[in-house]
Amino acid sequence: MPPAPTGLRVGLFGGSFDPPHEGHLLVAETALRRLRLDRLWWIVSPGNPLKAGRPPAPLEARVSLCRRLADDRRIVVTAFEASHHIRYTADLVDLVLTHRPTARFVWVMGADNLATFHRWQSWREIATRLPIAVVDRPGATLAPLSSPAARFLASERLPEADARLLPGLSPPAWTFLHGRRSTLSSTRLREARARSS
Repeated sequence: MPPAPTGLRVGLFGGSFDPPHEGHLLVAETALRRLRLDRLWWIVSPGNPLKAGRPPAPLEARVSLCRRLADDRRIVVTAFEASHHIRYTADLVDLVLTHRPTARFVWVMGADNLATFHRWQSWREIATRLPIAVVDRPGATLAPLSSPAARFLASERLPEADARLLPGLSPPAWTFLHGRRSTLSSTRLREARARSS
């Protein structure tokens, strides 16, 4: 797990990233800028429990691709979930807060994930343990904002203009960030790769 000294503002950006693409980088860059983060941990997971069926590409290959894509010194690509045998985000959050208790963490996700957040294991617990930043994705603005999780957390939403305050707030707290968007998607990239091979 990367170091995180007291008071460091750190975004946690997790996913399978199979493969990583420009859209992921835009989410990371938007979070760094708008939340005024000191670091962003780009956490490559061994797999996604909600994506059953097709196994992901090897973890080492995905980590390597993420590192190639993310050339900002504030972005730390890591895969420490695998060494701790973590499967669910709630367990990852528990691990991070236990071992780095004095940093200021924010969970960062694309808007497409907010739409299914209510299906995550212990999602309410995640929302009460970390502030959350949701970054807009093409075609994923209105549906996520009317999702069960967004409705449940509606009273805890921070105005976008105050996003820089999010890392210092006690959860539950979240904001929705608009910005440049990419139409790329890992699913479509995998499908295109499969068609060409």
